[in-house]
Amino acid sequence: MQRPPARPDRRPPPPFDASAARRLRAALGMGPDQVAHALRGSYGLPHATPALVAAWERGTVSPSHSELIALAGVLWCSPGELVGRPRTLREHRVARGLAPEEVARTVGHELHAYLRMEETGRWRGSERQSAALARLLSLSPADLVVVTGREGELAELLRGAVTTRRQAYVRPLSKIVPLDRRLLEEVLHRLHRTYQGRTATPVSRGGDPGAGGREFLDRIVEHFWTAVESRPG
Repeated sequence: MQRPPARPDRRPPPPFDASAARRLRAALGMGPDQVAHALRGSYGLPHATPALVAAWERGTVSPSHSELIALAGVLWCSPGELVGRPRTLREHRVARGLAPEEVARTVGHELHAYLRMEETGRWRGSERQSAALARLLSLSPADLVVVTGREGELAELLRGAVTTRRQAYVRPLSKIVPLDRRLLEEVLHRLHRTYQGRTATPVSRGGDPGAGGREFLDRIVEHFWTAVESRPG
């Protein structure tokens, strides 16, 4: 019986780790031609050629979602092992090998609403739903902030915290970042002290913070996560 032609996969490709694909293939003692043959014969991808496999491994072309799943099958690995560092909600879901229906059901969203959030990159979940999402996708606090689209809000609050009265920002920050309040207070204190040390003119006197201070504020989110991760214990 002839297999019906596959529908084109129009979903944007997930982030692909080309070096991992190359390493896993070599570990199995396979060549690009063998991988392509398996993709054609076992996974119904007639367009798979050794040249395409080589292009994936060079990073010049990324496999589609369905191609990545098939490639993982050929290389005896999980799709997550072939995915580069995910950033978006959809990329994190794909990296975990989960269907959108499963994520929607677990966090308590209608499927169409969840898919809309993946498409737009705007998370509409409650605090409880965000926590459920973080557990299901094993999101770090930093990943959760990015996935829920609140990195810009985080940066704005952090800039306010290090340039004015940091104590007033602990509560609003705790609503964005799932961290202990005492840890937040400690990190904000460190950032505030570092920023004050980099400013050429005290901000309390209305002066220009100088190049060092501006650079620090431009990268405030990066400095924040570094401070969180470097905290002893």
